[in-house]
Amino acid sequence: MDIDYQAVPAEEVCFPDETFDVITACQCFWYFDHARLMPRLHRMLKPGGSLLILYMAWLSWEDPIAEASEKLVLKYNPGWSGAGETVHPIEIPDCCRETFTLVSHEEYKLAVPFTRESWHGRMKACRGIGASLAPEEITRWEQEHKALLARIAPEQFEVLHYAALAQLQKR
Repeated sequence: MDIDYQAVPAEEVCFPDETFDVITACQCFWYFDHARLMPRLHRMLKPGGSLLILYMAWLSWEDPIAEASEKLVLKYNPGWSGAGETVHPIEIPDCCRETFTLVSHEEYKLAVPFTRESWHGRMKACRGIGASLAPEEITRWEQEHKALLARIAPEQFEVLHYAALAQLQKR
């Protein structure tokens, strides 16, 4: 099925009922209007189908490179709400529990390998920089972040993250 998602409003994009065994949402679930979305996902899933919600974040409280990078993001964007992540289960809104059952969740720490360049790119892509700042601010942040990494990070390193997943099953 070919759909031009740019031309069709999101509320008009629909799939036949009971089409999917599994639907995944990675790094995005909390941005949705859950009261509107969950009935649609419920209809799209086959009986007993699952919604798998995935999330991963660096742990600035436990990793010095992540901490220094995060502080620099906050210097340029003090209102950024993505700072200070800690290990926790994915929050499931109450409206999801009306038609889905939480069957499992897991949270665990992992060391993710980076180079200075790839970590710089990862930080630039965070919503505190790339999606929020004006181009000239991004340029200044990039210069300062690259200099910071040259001072504190070897060319290759790992950044401590945590991953979380929650599996919801259609009732």
